[in-house]
Amino acid sequence: MTILLVLVPISLLLLGAAVWAFVWAVRRGQFDDLETPGLDILAEERDEGRQTGKRK
Repeated sequence: MTILLVLVPISLLLLGAAVWAFVWAVRRGQFDDLETPGLDILAEERDEGRQTGKRK
């Protein structure tokens, strides 16, 4: 039962760290545009010279 005196404060500290990390990410704009980065990988390269591994 005394282990709860240790686990409850540790869990509250972890919860506080998670909330702080989420707020920090929102303020830095991490969740502003969730669709474009996933679609960028599907877009074709327009400049063939920029593609790695291809030589003219």
